[in-house]
Amino acid sequence: MYERKIQPTLNCGLDLVGEVIYGKWKIRLLWFIHEGHQRPSELQRKIPDASRRVLSSQLKELEDHELISKVIYPVVPPKVEYSLTDFGKTLIPVIAALGNWGDAHEERLRSIILKRPHHLSTP
Repeated sequence: MYERKIQPTLNCGLDLVGEVIYGKWKIRLLWFIHEGHQRPSELQRKIPDASRRVLSSQLKELEDHELISKVIYPVVPPKVEYSLTDFGKTLIPVIAALGNWGDAHEERLRSIILKRPHHLSTP
């Protein structure tokens, strides 16, 4: 199991939020689980760019932070489903607000992001 060499700085609410939801796919995972996509295979289809290993790792972190819960059904093959905890549900309005902000500024943000050198293809 991974053990941190440096303990996180948790001086304010933003540090705390960052510790639990920063990760390339975490916000999208929370949103898709909120929308009813509960099985790992469904989540993988919704986020095809993410590897199964990374999604599993980020789902585990969300579970460790008590934002989602995991149920394993005793069938063969095992069936796994994720759902938001009551605590996790409190993040949905925040995620919705971020999405709305992104939608409202989509053109500007897309232009800024695509200007960055690592997004440009080489001739």
